[in-house]
This record gives sequence, structure tokens and C-alpha cells, in this order.
Amino acid sequence: MIDNAAYRIEPRVPVIDDYLRLRLESGLSPFSREAAEKGLPNSIYGVSLMHGEETVGMGRIIGDGGCFFQVTDIAILPDHQGRGLAKWIMAALSDFIATLPQSAYVSLIADVPANKLYAQYGFDETAPRSVGMARVLRPS
Repeated sequence: MIDNAAYRIEPRVPVIDDYLRLRLESGLSPFSREAAEKGLPNSIYGVSLMHGEETVGMGRIIGDGGCFFQVTDIAILPDHQGRGLAKWIMAALSDFIATLPQSAYVSLIADVPANKLYAQYGFDETAPRSVGMARVLRPS
């Protein structure tokens, strides 16, 4: 039996060290400290998944504050995965999304099979009408 009572969601963007650790250990692409220091304060909204005093998961919403928003950085440490905790993160982000202007465009880039999770929160695949594209800058 899994004790999810040991977890809680805090409505805050994780601190930089936790953010960098969560991205790395959960398998997301890493960012530099410089990038995180610049980007995190510009978050629209964020949640931290706590287990005791340890941050073990996170999710963020970024965007322009009115027209466009993107769900990003959904991450849970491997030892805490498989317990339905990503649903807690998405539920908290969805509650915030419900407060946005009705005309707001909220998007995300989903890795398979996470697209099934996001579909539970009203996200639909946009292809073939549109497709996700990215330009990733890498240091040379």
C-alpha cells in the first residue's frame, strides 16, 4: 500500500537547486544554473511536490500572462514515480489554468506516454492542424 498522505503540493516554483536536481534526476534535459536563475523568476505559476521537507516533484506554467501559457517542467524523482503523483501536479496546475482568461491558449509538449496523462486534463493533440516544433540552443 502506497502512503500518499506523506506527500503534499505547495503552490510555489521550486528553488533553483531543486529545479536543476529534479530535471536531471527525472530524465529531463538539463539546464545551466545561469538559465534557471534567469527563467524561474519569470514563471507564471508553479507547484512543488513535497515529501516531508524534500522537493520530489514539480510543475510550472510559463507564458505572457494573458494570451499564451505553456505547461512545462512536470517532473518527479524516480523513487516517487508510479504513485499517481503526476496527477496531483496536473490537478494543481489545472486549478490555476481555470482562472486564466477564457481566450487564453494553453499548450504543452508531451512525451509519449505522458500524453495520456495530459489528455485527462483537457489537452488534445493538435496534429495534423499544427505540430510542435523546437529550436534548442546548445553550447558549442
